[in-house]
Amino acid sequence: MRYVSLFLTFLLIIPLVACNNDKTETIRVAEVTRSIFYAPQYVALSEGFFEEEGLNVELTTTWGGDKTMTAVLSDGADIALVGSETSIYVQAQGSSDPVINFAQLTQTDGTFLVAREKMEDFSWDQLKGSTFLGQRKGGMPQMVGEFVLKKNGIDPHNDLELIQNVDFANIASAFASGTGDFVQLFEPQASIFEQEGKGFIVASFGKESGHVPYTTFMAKQSYLDGNKEAVDKFTRAIYKAQQWVQTHSAKEVAESIQSYFEDTPLETIEMVVDRYRSQGSYATDPILDEEEWDNLQNIMDEAGELPARIEYSTLVNTSIAEKIISE
Repeated sequence: MRYVSLFLTFLLIIPLVACNNDKTETIRVAEVTRSIFYAPQYVALSEGFFEEEGLNVELTTTWGGDKTMTAVLSDGADIALVGSETSIYVQAQGSSDPVINFAQLTQTDGTFLVAREKMEDFSWDQLKGSTFLGQRKGGMPQMVGEFVLKKNGIDPHNDLELIQNVDFANIASAFASGTGDFVQLFEPQASIFEQEGKGFIVASFGKESGHVPYTTFMAKQSYLDGNKEAVDKFTRAIYKAQQWVQTHSAKEVAESIQSYFEDTPLETIEMVVDRYRSQGSYATDPILDEEEWDNLQNIMDEAGELPARIEYSTLVNTSIAEKIISE
């Protein structure tokens, strides 16, 4: 009887061990905003790539770079999806637990120049003397905006009236209500304005500014050190999604992520995905290279927003992405 009891106990232990090995791990992700610009992230969620890795990703939209970084620094989130410039700001303040960029999602600026009137033969010098409704001072969109203006021979503080005191969430409505001759907008708002006849896309800041680590996944060094397997799985799921976006049609991508943009028509999502993909905005792998890092700091420096030049190796870890790609 004793041996039967031991045998039954052994049989009960086996499924408990198996269940423990199959345990799903939760990762809390804070995204800086909700945007079609981040399509591969939503594909990873909707196509089950995180689930395949045994991960439960809890996604929260924190609406702003400062709030997103605060969530990570205060342990309110494990991973942030935000512009790499935020990690530089934190490091320049003397952080003892640096926030490390480990997987890149977008590699160009995601904004477009929208004019109030249709302009068939647009040239950048047409902005001279105009009123330009730009993005929030210190943020990556604003810095790229000024960089592109200067690149095209325009002094943003002397050649036009530059408005930068409108909150990110209210920029589109401010333009719609009559503020500005030109505005710098993300999608899908730029395309929606075109459809409604409220504005017309005349140029892409992403094409003009070149490759930068515009939006990356980052986490505190302590989190990366203590959760190596989970971070590997997370990066693997993102890489699968990046490849999926490149090998499927814009319509298929739009259908995959539509549940994250319920108020946006499927046709508009498809158009935006196609526009971002055609200009190379979606990174095709998670590696943030040094040339992009240097370009980012040059743009920040040009805008007078670079607190200190930080070495690539200090805030960028490519070993995780490289390992995943080589598998």
